[in-house]
Amino acid sequence: MDRRQEILDAATKSFSLFGYKATTIEQVAKVANVGKGTIYTFFDNKEVLLQEVVVSLIREMKVAMDMAIDPSVSFIDNAHMALMKMLQFREKHVLFAKLVEEEKALRTPAVKEMLQVIETEIISYIAGFIQISIDKGQVNECDPPLVAYLLLKSYLAFVVDWQQTHDEPLNEEKILMTFKQTIFSGLTKK
Repeated sequence: MDRRQEILDAATKSFSLFGYKATTIEQVAKVANVGKGTIYTFFDNKEVLLQEVVVSLIREMKVAMDMAIDPSVSFIDNAHMALMKMLQFREKHVLFAKLVEEEKALRTPAVKEMLQVIETEIISYIAGFIQISIDKGQVNECDPPLVAYLLLKSYLAFVVDWQQTHDEPLNEEKILMTFKQTIFSGLTKK
């Protein structure tokens, strides 16, 4: 493994453990087992380091969603699987969870910006999938970025927000059925 990747891995660990604000270049250097100056040969500052870590996170998320999509099943099933995969990834990925937690608690501008980058990339990905489905004649004409935003925020509300205000989390079948009966029924061609 090269030095740059070792530094990125160390930064990911540090940001995941301590958050963006509490992570220092010194901590990253110690975890990477390099001198502080070595980090600055690859990255101008901590914010650039976070940006690189987030780009890697986005790449991993897209690969996970790509693997969830099956061209032989319906738009509805693919949309559901891709969104659930993304949300499962979010719950499993400590860094993403830590960034969300820090943004809520501290409103750190760099973290808010990176979370916006992640959301924009996810919406763009979903919108591309919707556009392909429109082109295939599986989905009615619509504004793909707006529908992608609606789908993402709705799934987040059911999977994440629901658990914060209700005793029982919604299971995947209930979420899928609700979306099939509402949003997806309006999107798909009859």
